[in-house]
Amino acid sequence: MTVDQIPITRFSIITRITPKALRYYDQVGLLVPAAKDTLTGYRYYTADQLERGVRVKTLCSLGISLEEVACYLDAEAKGDRDVAQALIEKHLRRTKGEIARLLRIEALLKQSDKELIKMALSEPVIKDVPALRVVSKRDRGSYGETIGRLIGELCETLFRPDNQKNIVKMSGPCMAIYHDQEYKDKDADIEVAIPITGRIEVDKGMEVKNLPPARVLAVVHKGSYDMLHLIYKDLYDYMMKNGMEFAGPGRELYLSDPSKTSPEELLTEIQLPIKEA
Repeated sequence: MTVDQIPITRFSIITRITPKALRYYDQVGLLVPAAKDTLTGYRYYTADQLERGVRVKTLCSLGISLEEVACYLDAEAKGDRDVAQALIEKHLRRTKGEIARLLRIEALLKQSDKELIKMALSEPVIKDVPALRVVSKRDRGSYGETIGRLIGELCETLFRPDNQKNIVKMSGPCMAIYHDQEYKDKDADIEVAIPITGRIEVDKGMEVKNLPPARVLAVVHKGSYDMLHLIYKDLYDYMMKNGMEFAGPGRELYLSDPSKTSPEELLTEIQLPIKEA
């Protein structure tokens, strides 16, 4: 060991990163020690690496993933302020979303069970939904993030100057269509569709099509999106009692704008295509 080399244990104490984590950061290339003993494999760092170690510790403590930490530090080293700032803003949006989710949970926990169920459920109805001409885009990902992103991309296309010249208009609420046969946390197959009128030019990955008419079991939920699972249970119970079967992917119609409506006042219509006995 030379004078300027810092053993992994001392480096760990200074940066407040455990030796186990330091060894992992070495494996993934995030914080590679300046030298290793060829016989023992013992790791040594230099004083110049202390700043990177502290920055890694700080960013990780903020809940930023290791992949994003690596991207941020790489952009910072290259002087690419735009990329670095974009990564921070992305995490800030995610953090604000989590804060909002926790506040909704706090509000719901303060209510009694009976009040909670009454707020979340309404009587299911059977109705016929006509065919709809929509512009849509399909992708995979987590539910909230993917739906929000796809709605944003579709609306941006809808309100482009070239499409507004063609008097393109929304003729109904935005909806999400779920194509999976099971619930998935991260890789859900989701399509977002917006009913439209007018001639529209779309970007790659989007399409204009007609959703076929369908007979659906529907219910309107008033409240947070976090409680929609209560509605699905109620609809399933209703289907079982009345001898119905699923006949296609379910839809969620967003009747309120979440950027202008409090979570407790959001209106969402769930439609499940059915086949009656």
